[in-house]
Amino acid sequence: MTDSDDNVPAWQRRTAGESRVAATVAVLAIVVLQVLLPNQFMPEPTWLLAALEVVLLGFLVVADPVRIDREETWLRWGGLALIGLLALATAWSANRLVVGLIDGTLSDDPAGLLGSGGAIWLTNVVVFGLGYWEFDRGGPAARAHARQTLPDFLFVQMQNPELAEPEWEPQFIDYLYLAYTNATAFSPTDVMPMSRWAKTMMMAQSAISLVLAALVIARAINVLH
Repeated sequence: MTDSDDNVPAWQRRTAGESRVAATVAVLAIVVLQVLLPNQFMPEPTWLLAALEVVLLGFLVVADPVRIDREETWLRWGGLALIGLLALATAWSANRLVVGLIDGTLSDDPAGLLGSGGAIWLTNVVVFGLGYWEFDRGGPAARAHARQTLPDFLFVQMQNPELAEPEWEPQFIDYLYLAYTNATAFSPTDVMPMSRWAKTMMMAQSAISLVLAALVIARAINVLH
């Protein structure tokens, strides 16, 4: 690192790359939640979907282990394919839940309804977190090489570098936090979307979270009464 690099924030210069551990654990958590969901909320066969997701994840881990800094087109497409598959499965689950709540075909067990609804809501949060992480400034590998200087998401540490550690740069947990706060507050909190695609994704997530929470809670209360 040169003296001039010392004056450049870590998120704007070349770094060693982000550890793969957090994102890998998040994907595995989604797979576990999918397997535990009742069959009516998952496309069949569920085991085949889970196996395909795990195989894609394993492929990415083997090809670019430890730290994500390898820029290859096929690796990029592999990561997008995995997140796309997770997103489609989550959309299927959310759709089945909403349709079942509206037409009244779901179980009248409040605990089971809240459990399934909570699992789908949580899966939705993690999937959006992965999406923000994968698309912001071209993805984790591109961020490690500082390919894009303009952020899609403006974090507090970017606006106030004097309040952050010298080597701070956004990592998966920061994007998961963004997804969680957006799903609970239904609006940006301390992370601002800068690009139009980021604003569109956050609007979509807020809308989905609002519908899921409102319908599940309303149906559970109705059953209890």
